[in-house]
Amino acid sequence: MSSKRIAFITGITGQDGSYLAELLLEKGYEVHGLIRRASSFNTQRIDHLFQDPHESNVKLHLHYGDMSDGAGLTNLITSIRPTEIYNLAAQSHVKVSFSMPHYTANVDGIGAVTILEAIRSAGLETRYYQASTSELFGSTPPPQSETTKFHPRSPYAAAKLYAYWVTINYREAYGIHATNGILFNHESPRRGETFVTRKITRAVAAIANKKQEKLYLGNMDAVRDWGYAKEYVEGMWLMLQQDAPDDYVAATGVGATIRDFCGAAFSRAGLNWEDYVEFDPQYLRPTEVDALIGDPSKTKKVLGWEAKTHWKELAELMVDSDLRLQE
Repeated sequence: MSSKRIAFITGITGQDGSYLAELLLEKGYEVHGLIRRASSFNTQRIDHLFQDPHESNVKLHLHYGDMSDGAGLTNLITSIRPTEIYNLAAQSHVKVSFSMPHYTANVDGIGAVTILEAIRSAGLETRYYQASTSELFGSTPPPQSETTKFHPRSPYAAAKLYAYWVTINYREAYGIHATNGILFNHESPRRGETFVTRKITRAVAAIANKKQEKLYLGNMDAVRDWGYAKEYVEGMWLMLQQDAPDDYVAATGVGATIRDFCGAAFSRAGLNWEDYVEFDPQYLRPTEVDALIGDPSKTKKVLGWEAKTHWKELAELMVDSDLRLQE
């Protein structure tokens, strides 16, 4: 490995990408991020990290590109020659993947093999992190660990399963330092506004400020293992610092229903969720995932990483943040 640490992050403008960029810059990395060209600004989560490229000693560099543009992605990686690549980019909304299965497969699945093939063909000494997901387990009952059987229940999960296995294949076939981080649900005030946790906490803030009357949700009985994204990116980094590549589950090991999360979020603002939440079948998935609760014992033992923030504290800190935004 080179003594100069250069990281390339796909999905740098997302929740995880922004927290990871902060962490790596604090550790002295030169950070390169992939951003999609749009007619409006989409870099809000990393605007506080921006450095004028005309200045000296710039550590953050942003590059236009897209996970579906194989040639552009390959050229970029070959030019940057990163020592670490974190592939966080994805069409990551499970419900949307049923409406956009081809796009999801291309970005989430083929995008991963494009990066791995760029590493192989250029002969780069690069460590690769693949953002895998607890959705891989699907209908397999919890607790779920690195050895649990996969049973994906959405086009998103199926595309991610391809990326998971191709990461292992390139590790075994070509000796690439390629690691899968199987992260269970991780949230934060930077979570996208269409994801259920942020949808709930934003609604709480709006209702508390008399700007919204009702919140409509789908399956309230789904159980998830929710952790704090800011802590999980440290786990990602630790995975790539190991001498040998491997696959790791990152989770709190504690499950809660969406109903539980709702209760905690509304209670934080002094409200009773049952007065405001109504069921809407349009938010149900064609195939539901009933329960995802991770077993992070391997990650704790090997990496020394452990989630500190559990779902109730997470709901509260997200509500607090959204209340401040409302003000």
